[in-house]
Amino acid sequence: MSPQKYIEVCFSPLLFPAALQGNEIIVVIDVLRASSSIAAAIGNGVKKIVPVAGIDECFSYREKGYLLAGERKGIKVSGFDLGNSPFDFMNANLKGAQIAMTTTNGTQAVQLAKNTDKVIFGCFLNLNYLVSWLQTQNQPIICLCAGWENKFNMEDTLFAGALVHHLKGHYGLSDNCDASIAAEQLYIAAKNDLYAFLENSSHRKRLAKLNIDEDVKYCLTPNQLQVIPIMENGAIVKLNPQHLEMPELNVHSIENK
Repeated sequence: MSPQKYIEVCFSPLLFPAALQGNEIIVVIDVLRASSSIAAAIGNGVKKIVPVAGIDECFSYREKGYLLAGERKGIKVSGFDLGNSPFDFMNANLKGAQIAMTTTNGTQAVQLAKNTDKVIFGCFLNLNYLVSWLQTQNQPIICLCAGWENKFNMEDTLFAGALVHHLKGHYGLSDNCDASIAAEQLYIAAKNDLYAFLENSSHRKRLAKLNIDEDVKYCLTPNQLQVIPIMENGAIVKLNPQHLEMPELNVHSIENK
């Protein structure tokens, strides 16, 4: 294994600049719900998603023919076409659509990472498919947890831990940070019932008050999608494995360890 092939976890966007070394793959993680919704949208045939930081900037895309999607504090932005639920994007009429999206945490993390070498999006919905692809890569990985308003959160850390758990046979752990070890240990403790483990977590409570617990249950259900969203030229599109000279994936090859 190359000494440069490691996986590291960044618990908060505030820690991200300190984690950067150079030629990393950045996995943006916002399980509840931006990265899950992005995966659902791209998996449903949405052509591209432009992530933007602010609501006003998002509105400016309407005149360009884009649909608008996003939320603040978990609530759909007034005047937008779509919110930030993965179920919002499970509509056949969205196939081929172009969407501008802004969220409280997820698209803010994207803004930090967008100029790095490679930015992809991970969630439990695409866990096995993403792991299969990452096993073919030869670059260090940083799992960038979107968190909640720059704070640590549990669900993003659990997904980062799942990546560490499934990839540590192919990747080493960074010598400079214990975050990967901590994330994996949390995932091992939670993996048999992610929903129950998160019962007292801040964001599950926050979303429960909005009566969208079905979103939470779906976002915590592994391996629903065979898709990897990737940033290209400022927009999120579907990764093309053939374009990247990647072998055919076997999404059933990863055991539920």
